[in-house]
Amino acid sequence: MALWKFLEWALILWQLLDVQRGAITTEPSYLADCPSAGRCVKLPPVCMNCPLYWNCTYGKDVSFNCTVKPGVQCTDENKMEQKTFQITMICRFCWQLPPTEYRCKETTKCKTVQCPREYFISNCTTLEHVHCLGNRTFQKKMYCNWTGGYKWSTALALSITLGGFGADRFYLGQWKEGLGKLFSFGGLGIWTLIDVLLIGIGYVGPADGSLYI
Repeated sequence: MALWKFLEWALILWQLLDVQRGAITTEPSYLADCPSAGRCVKLPPVCMNCPLYWNCTYGKDVSFNCTVKPGVQCTDENKMEQKTFQITMICRFCWQLPPTEYRCKETTKCKTVQCPREYFISNCTTLEHVHCLGNRTFQKKMYCNWTGGYKWSTALALSITLGGFGADRFYLGQWKEGLGKLFSFGGLGIWTLIDVLLIGIGYVGPADGSLYI
C-alpha cells in the first residue's frame, strides 16, 4: 500500500514538472529581443506583425498598420499601453538597403589582387531595427575585400631597401620568388627595380590573395 502511494505521488510530481517544462519551452523566443514598456514604434520587426504590401512606390515613405506579438508590452508617446500602431518606413526590399543596414559574411577563399577584381556570393542579414519588404536574409554579390594584415608601406620599404635580397617577397609570403631574388642578387638589380614599381602601384600583393592594410 505504501509503495502504491509512493508511485502515485511520484506520478503527480512528474506531471507538475512536465507542465513547468512545457511552460518554459512554449515561451516565445522573440521576447528576449523585445524591450518591455518601450515605445511600440521603436520595437524591432521581430516583435510585431505587420501586413506589408508590395505595391507601394519605391523610395517613398509608406505607413503600415502593425500589431504587437503575444507577450510583448509597449506604449504610445503618452506612456499608455498600446497593441496596434503605425510604422513609417521607406518602400524598398531588404536586398535594396544601403550596406550600413545589413551585415554580410566575409570570406577568405577568394583573391583580392587580380584583374578583374574577384566577386563572391555572400549571405546577408538585415539589422534587427531596420524595416524592409521581403526576406530579411538574402544573398548579395560582393567584391572580394579581406586582409591578412600585410602593410603596403612595409612591403614598399622592404622592396626599396632590401629588395635585392628578396625581403619584400619573403614578407608577402612569396617564398619561391624571394629565393629567386636572393640567389640572383635581385636579378642583377633589374628585378629589384621592377618589384619596387609593381609593389608601389599595388600590382604585387600578399601571397594569400588579401588586400594591404
